[in-house]
Amino acid sequence: MHQQMIARYDMERLSVNLKRVEKLENWREPIPDGYFSKLTVNNSGRPWGTRQDNTLLKDLRRNEFGLDVTDISDMELWRSRLMDAIHQGYMLNRNGERIPLSDNVTTGKRGIDILADAFEADGQLSPNFLFYGDLHNIGHHWHWHLVYPIDTNVNRDRKGELFYYMHQQMIARYDMERLSVNLKRVEKLENWREPIPDGYFSKLTVNNSGRPWGTRQDNTLLKDLRRNEFGLDVTDISDMELWRSRLMDAIHQGYMLNRNGERIPLSDNVTTGKRGIDILADAFEADGQLSPNFLFHGDLHNIGHLMLAFCHDSDNAHREEMGVVGDNTTAMRDPVFYRWHKFVDDVFQEYKLTQPPYTMEDLTLPGVVLDKVGVVRDNQLNTLTTGWNVREFEASRGLDLNSTNPVMLRITHLDHAPFDYHLQITNNTGKSKSVTVRIFMAPKHNERDLEMGFMEQRLLWAEMDRFTEILKPGKNQIVRPSSESSITTSSEFTFRSLEAVNPAMPGAPQNTEANFCGCGWPDHLLLPRSKPEGMTYQLFFMLTDLDKDEVDQPAVRRCADAVSFCGILDAKFPDKRPMGFPFDRRPPPSLQDAEVTSAADYARLGNITIQDITITFLNNNLQKSNN
Repeated sequence: MHQQMIARYDMERLSVNLKRVEKLENWREPIPDGYFSKLTVNNSGRPWGTRQDNTLLKDLRRNEFGLDVTDISDMELWRSRLMDAIHQGYMLNRNGERIPLSDNVTTGKRGIDILADAFEADGQLSPNFLFYGDLHNIGHHWHWHLVYPIDTNVNRDRKGELFYYMHQQMIARYDMERLSVNLKRVEKLENWREPIPDGYFSKLTVNNSGRPWGTRQDNTLLKDLRRNEFGLDVTDISDMELWRSRLMDAIHQGYMLNRNGERIPLSDNVTTGKRGIDILADAFEADGQLSPNFLFHGDLHNIGHLMLAFCHDSDNAHREEMGVVGDNTTAMRDPVFYRWHKFVDDVFQEYKLTQPPYTMEDLTLPGVVLDKVGVVRDNQLNTLTTGWNVREFEASRGLDLNSTNPVMLRITHLDHAPFDYHLQITNNTGKSKSVTVRIFMAPKHNERDLEMGFMEQRLLWAEMDRFTEILKPGKNQIVRPSSESSITTSSEFTFRSLEAVNPAMPGAPQNTEANFCGCGWPDHLLLPRSKPEGMTYQLFFMLTDLDKDEVDQPAVRRCADAVSFCGILDAKFPDKRPMGFPFDRRPPPSLQDAEVTSAADYARLGNITIQDITITFLNNNLQKSNN
């Protein structure tokens, strides 16, 4: 039957001027042709697996299907034994007895029958089966890009700088999660001509269409982009390399060129106009309406996402959907997102390191002393815990049930026991003083369990909170609940409540509040997972002068839960300092006549202190309680 199928297949190929089919006999060479069936498995909605062009066969390790571990060398051995049997004229059964292979028989089974039983192979019919063988954070990222879309005439205050800072903070938090499970920090994806080692298979479908998102095999190469059905320009990897070179040139020259060839200085030490980081990010992200020269500096960030998303079908030869990394709604699911944004942040850090270190005037707050700090959880000092929690959410938008009734799903997720920050502050100015309180957290040790110096730890400082206080003269006690963090949102928006939002016009006025109020880092992910045996983290507390920090604007506070990452609706970003201050630049060479080698050296200043804390992962359900 199979021989006849091949014969008929060859006739069909000859009918369309194709060569007859070639046998697949070298199992260690790539298979040139990929295949994407566009079909689902039975009625499950799950797509059949796909095969990329030039895929290599690999040793089989799929025991969930009840399959034994099988190597390619096993296949080669079985083939050799079958060929030996053919040329010897017999096979060996389980008892070592010879079974002749001949079709000239009047009784019993023909040789072709015996050989096929062994080759197919049927474990009950094969003469010797054992011998002959048997040939699965995100809403935050999506909401942020709803609030700060590109190419839609949305030019919110410090939009470019927020793009840089929000993604830098995501990478810092991702690295902390990796350290929690004994993984190295993420490596940047900077060589676009080497294979990407890790594949990704989302097991998701695009909206409710039933079509699967595109997949990426292990060791896939990026390819020149030829997907004009999405309205995308033809883009080569060499274009990406040219754009990167031009951005790096601008960083080290200290200016960018606009469309008229005029120089736009890049500096964060400005009192009017846009900071350099803001201008650079507008060109890097890139927003075609805000970039100084879109045609010259290109579209590196966005096209990078798309090249990754279409690397499995870069020329639409297989009519495949893009991978999840090409859509803001799903991009964070793919680990390559973090490798790409590590590269993006590395370029921004190249710029940040060209900026002069902060001065004593920038770092100090005369007359105010931060005496003592700590965190308290259930009367436990400087000991925090994480674990699992269960919550329900409404998911009708993502399920095609043709019903107006809510659909509630229950999920288990990482969470932490609530805690409070405690600060003791002395105001020696003799009058009331308004201050900004800045709190950051970073792991104390690296992958090798070595205490980190300033420059190694600098990019791991995750902002935990930023708020203002009015200090009375003398002693002050401040207690700040973790639930009031300036990076998190507690708003519970269902998908159905966003139905009125027009996705084609994310910046439209009727959409603004719905988008903005959901923006923010999830409250339950404020703390990193940490380890069961506990990990040492450092909390960095800094007081700065609100008179120097405050932005002059009306007191409008709509949808400002996560102001540090998302800003304020219809208002300016409420802090004049650069985002990430004071860790966005290299430290001054010395403070108070002593060298600065670690963040703890900043604590020589009276308005700064560092506190070691322990975070322990309990690996059980949390019994959350109010402090």
